[in-house]
Amino acid sequence: MLNQMTISQLAGQLGRRQISAREIMAACLEKIQRVDGSLHAFISYDAADALAQADAADKDLAAGTTHRQKPLLGIPIGIKDVVAVRDQPLNCGSKILGSFVSPYSATVVEKLKAAGAMVFGRLNMDEFAMGSSTENSAFGVTRNPWDATRISGGSSGGSAAAVAAAECIASLGSDTGGSIRQPAALCGCVGLKPTYGRVSRYGLVAFASSLDQIGPFAREVGDSATVLGVISGHDLRDSTSVPTPVPDYSAALDGQIKGLKLGLPKEYMIGGLDGEVSGAVQAAVKHLEKLGAEIVEVSLPHTEYAVATYYIIATAEASANLARFDGIRYGLRVDGADPTDLYCKTRGAGFGAEVKRRIILGAYVLSSGYHDAYYLRAQKVRTLIRRDFLEAFEKVDAIVTPTAPTAAFKIGEKADDPLQMYLSDIFTISCNLGGICGLSLPCGFTANPKLPIGLQILGKPFGEETILRLAHAYEQSTHWHKEKPPEKP
Repeated sequence: MLNQMTISQLAGQLGRRQISAREIMAACLEKIQRVDGSLHAFISYDAADALAQADAADKDLAAGTTHRQKPLLGIPIGIKDVVAVRDQPLNCGSKILGSFVSPYSATVVEKLKAAGAMVFGRLNMDEFAMGSSTENSAFGVTRNPWDATRISGGSSGGSAAAVAAAECIASLGSDTGGSIRQPAALCGCVGLKPTYGRVSRYGLVAFASSLDQIGPFAREVGDSATVLGVISGHDLRDSTSVPTPVPDYSAALDGQIKGLKLGLPKEYMIGGLDGEVSGAVQAAVKHLEKLGAEIVEVSLPHTEYAVATYYIIATAEASANLARFDGIRYGLRVDGADPTDLYCKTRGAGFGAEVKRRIILGAYVLSSGYHDAYYLRAQKVRTLIRRDFLEAFEKVDAIVTPTAPTAAFKIGEKADDPLQMYLSDIFTISCNLGGICGLSLPCGFTANPKLPIGLQILGKPFGEETILRLAHAYEQSTHWHKEKPPEKP
């Protein structure tokens, strides 16, 4: 089935004219029509536009364009509903944007299209990327392809579920505290959060501007490397984009990991870690050791403060970023007696409970009398967390941890307990606070029910080549990535 193939497999057959881009897109659309009624990975998609893009790709191929020139020519890629695509809806999983249609495309989308990708569909997400389960979307819950009674993770749950269910070949998500890696782990695919500044954030609707980063989902590490190579690079429209050269990530996948030192942080093997997750991760570490890596215990002593630090900094930045949604300039408007009444009624009706909670928390920690006690102190702790990583990376080439403390839990299980939900990202948050890169890939399954388990590999700033090399070597010497979710979860 074409929608089950990798980018490299499809590129080879497209180049030999054995298949067409229209056939690939048709296979994806057929899968969406067949399973998305129960999964709900997509908020919306335009089948006519998707097929028109496919026909344009076929014309390119017929004219002699190669995949060396356009690496993603004829490849369907879905987009999280927080990344702008010109003339497509942009709702961020929220009611407050109403029927807003984006007047421009994000830099990453422009790069995908320049590389020949067929960009289609709006993928479901927690509202404004605030959540760990995609239960906070105004458009309904995205279900896990392995078990439809369970969450797909969040906030990029739609992006992960769509790739795992083969509704698209790859997708884009955003990661502020684990929103790419955690759903990738729970859905059994590969999710990559690049170093802060590696990929342009222009056209990404901001949640927490100092933490947000766009990255790819794919079913195999090689596809992640291909997409990352396309979307990376300096962008003058994003002041936080770093002008550093983009390596050939695909060339780094040579299987050579002998001699690489991998850190195992003692602070991550905590009491709340599920036994099956712990066992799978420990087995994966032993496997990497057999492949030639050297395992070294490292310490990240400020890890225990990461969750508290994150939920101060992220909510503070969110309260400022979301002030622009006021019912006056765009999106939903609920009329009031005066501008203040309009503003209050619009935000009251447009935002969901979790977004309101985080705006209130953020406004509180930034308020007079509390700014120094909370926000300023959190920024100082963030510096210590980053320093922990940099000191550890003086001794090791990468760090290996679980991605999430448990496999996918039941829908509704933690909906009434925000703190327990926040702890779902306990292993992923530090990566964003430190501004480093991280990747999650499958490393096993729970027994009953059968649910994916993710292994997280963290790398030095701009060390994506190393974590991709490690992940690829592990993936290609195991069978976890070949497992497919049931046709009817």
